Amino acid sequence: MAGTGDARDRLAWVDVAKGICILLVVMMHAVTGTGDAMGGEGFLHPVVAFAKPFRIPDFFLLSGLFMGRVIDRDWRLFSDRRVVHFAYFYLLWLVIQSAARYGKIVGDGGPTAFAAHLAHSLIEPYSSLWFIYLLAVFSVVTKALRQVPAGLLLTGAALLQIADIRTDSTLIDEFCARYVYFLAGYLFAGRIFALADTARRRIGLALCGLAVWAGLEGWLALSPWSNPDHPTLASLPLVSLALGAAGALAIVVTAALIVRLGGPVAEAIRTCGQRSIVIYLAFSLPMAATRELLVRSGWIADIGAASLIVIAMAVLMPLILERLVRGTPFDFLFVRPRRFRLATASGRSVPALQPG
Repeated sequence: MAGTGDARDRLAWVDVAKGICILLVVMMHAVTGTGDAMGGEGFLHPVVAFAKPFRIPDFFLLSGLFMGRVIDRDWRLFSDRRVVHFAYFYLLWLVIQSAARYGKIVGDGGPTAFAAHLAHSLIEPYSSLWFIYLLAVFSVVTKALRQVPAGLLLTGAALLQIADIRTDSTLIDEFCARYVYFLAGYLFAGRIFALADTARRRIGLALCGLAVWAGLEGWLALSPWSNPDHPTLASLPLVSLALGAAGALAIVVTAALIVRLGGPVAEAIRTCGQRSIVIYLAFSLPMAATRELLVRSGWIADIGAASLIVIAMAVLMPLILERLVRGTPFDFLFVRPRRFRLATASGRSVPALQPG
C-alpha cells in the first residue's frame, strides 16, 4: 500500500523521480527546438527555464544512488555493469542517430567523413548521447577515487562546478559541471532515501518546503542578469550549485509524494522512469520528425500546443518501439546481448532500462 514506507515504495519514488527528469529533458529539447523552428516562444518556455537549474543535476544524482552496490566489486564485474553497459548503448545509438542524420553530418564528404565523425564521437560525446557517455565516465572515476576521503572528493567536485569551466570539449565541460551531483547521489544515498521516507510521512511539511523552494527557484531561474555568460541569477556560480542540489532534492520529495498519492498519473510517470534510458536513447528522432511535420504543414500555429504534441510523440514512440521489439531479434536496441557482457554469472541480458 502506498505510503507505508515498504521496499516497493522506496524503489517506486526513484522510478517516479526518473520519470519526472526524463519528461523535463524531453520537454526542454522539444520546446526549444519547436520554438526555434516556429520563430517564437510558447507557454511551456517558462517551464523549461524554471527546470533548467535542476533537471540534469537530479538525473545524475539519481544515477549515483545505487553506485554503492557495485563500487567494491572487482573491476571486471564493475566494468560490465557500469562501463560496458553504457558503452554498448552509446555506440549502438551513436550509429543509429548518425545514420539518420547522414546527409547533415557528412555533407559532400561521403563515407570517409562519416567514419571520421564516428571516430571523433569516441572521444567527444555526440549530441544528446553525452549523458550516457558521462554515466560510464563518472562511474569509473568514482571507483578509482573511492579511497579518497569523501569530504575532500566532494569539495573538489563542488569546486569544479563552481569554476564554471568552459572549453571546446563537451566531455570536459559536462564532467566539471555535473560530477558533483552524481557523487552526491552516491555519498548521500542513505540520507536521500531517508528524505523520501520523511516526505511520505510528513506531507504537510513536505508541501511547505516545496512551496518555498518553488518560489525561490522561480525567482532566481526567471530573473535576468546583465552578464551574457550568466543570463539569469540561477546561472551564477554558487547559486547554480545550490539550485541544482536543492532542485534535485525537491524532485525526490515530489516523487515521494506522488507515490504516496498513487493513481494512473503516478503509474504513467513511473513507467517513464522505469524506461528512462529507453526514452533518452530514442526520443530525438521522433521528436525531430514530428516537429518537421508540424512546421511544414502549418496545421498548428500555437507554439505551446505544437510543443505539447512534439513532447507526446517524443515520449510515446520510444515506449511503443521498445514494446514492439521486446522478445524479437530487434530487442538488441534496448537489451544488451549476452555476447557483449564481460560477466555472465547471471546468464541474462541486461536491458537499457536498468542502471546496469
